[in-house]
This record gives sequence, C-alpha cells and structure tokens, in this order.
Amino acid sequence: MAAKLSVNLNAIAMLRNRRDLPWPSVTGLGRIALEAGASGLTVHPRPDQRHIRFSDLGPIQELIDGSFHGAEFNMEGFPEEGFLRLVEEHRPEQVTLVPDDPSQATSDHGWDFRKHRKLLESVVGRVKQLGLRVSLFADGDPDRDALKIAKEVGADRVELYTGPYGGCYDAPARAQTLVEALGQTADIAFDLGLDVNAGHDLTVANLPALVARIPKLAEVSIGHGLTADALEYGMAETVHRFRRACGQDA
Repeated sequence: MAAKLSVNLNAIAMLRNRRDLPWPSVTGLGRIALEAGASGLTVHPRPDQRHIRFSDLGPIQELIDGSFHGAEFNMEGFPEEGFLRLVEEHRPEQVTLVPDDPSQATSDHGWDFRKHRKLLESVVGRVKQLGLRVSLFADGDPDRDALKIAKEVGADRVELYTGPYGGCYDAPARAQTLVEALGQTADIAFDLGLDVNAGHDLTVANLPALVARIPKLAEVSIGHGLTADALEYGMAETVHRFRRACGQDA
C-alpha cells in the first residue's frame, strides 16, 4: 500500500490569523483536500494558538466525521495537560506526541526515549485508554535501543522527523545519505512491530526517494511544502501531486 497523505492545516491557519477574518478557511481548504483524496487532516494546537486555534478543532472533527468517513484526524503536540485535555475532548483517530517546548517555532527533533521513558509511559497509557492510536516523533537515527523503548511504552507508530532530509534540497549526496538513515531507522521500527509515519519539510520532489526506500511507510503529514504548492497550483491539484509523489494513483 502507498503511504497515505495527511494534510497539515497549521500554515493555512497561520495565514488566516494575520487578520481577524475567517479566511482563508481552515475547514474549507480541509474539505477541498479531502475531496481531492487526502486521507486525513493534521493539526498542532499550540498553547499560544498562533496557528490552529482550539476553536478550530470541533469544526475539523465534524467535517471529517460528518462527510469523510474513513478519513482520519491527527492531533500532534507536546503532552502537557492542556493538550491532553484537547485530545480527551476531541478523540482524534491518531495522537502524535512531539517533544517540543511550546515556544518553539516548529518541531525540530524527535524524543530522547531514554530520558523521557517515564513521561511517555504515563502519557501513552493515558491516551491508549481512550482507544486512540499513538505515534511518537523520532529522529531518523537507526538506534534500536531507543526505538525499543518506544515500543515498550506502548506506541503504535513512530513518526520519523524528516527535517534534515528536507533541508537537503540543494545537496543530493547528503540527501541520499539521510534517506538511507531514515530507511534503516524504519527497518528497525518495523522489526520491533512499530508502524512508521514521516513528516517535516517533505515535498513533491523529495517524497519519491523516501517512499521508495520505505515502501511500507504508513503515512506522511505535510503542511508547509503542501501549502506553498497550493498557492501556485490550488489545493485540489496540489493534493493530487502529493498523492502521486506518495505512490498513489491520483
């Protein structure tokens, strides 16, 4: 199966928030993305609400549940109490836990699984009691002992942080090295019984090499690059382009 595409709505929300106006519409563009074949929508509701607002969550959930059965809602965030209460209220299909400080501009590293084992045991257990799938943000380093901890604390998936790979858009040799490291990391995760997602700075140009190296990749979550392309091609055509880059028929 080709990797599924989850459209991250954060960049759309950030553009909307430049003005106290309801456009561009987060749910409107989310609907277009789902109608064009996206498999789900992703949000990262930060405490300062600088892009996705807490008030967006209900309408996004209603859009998916009411009109797009089979699509998934993925909420990602640092597991502080406020975020966990949002998870408990909205019950997304997938919760992606990231180790961000709330003040960070964007996610830029995976979990230190050794250092944060006790925290993750507690939080993953709490989320799993709700019947939700849990993915943990992980660096693309083939560290078997670290990934074993991710499995032991109860995660269903890891999401490979692909930022360094995405940053090699003008350094093909370095990109090849990094995609191989990501592939080796995925191989270990699969061997341990974890499924694998990926996200951060993925584009139509760099996705094919990633999915070729990780053919069992479950899902990619893409926001910035996809939103940038949507300004040029429109949201529907951009989703078609990214689906093709994932190996899907579009």
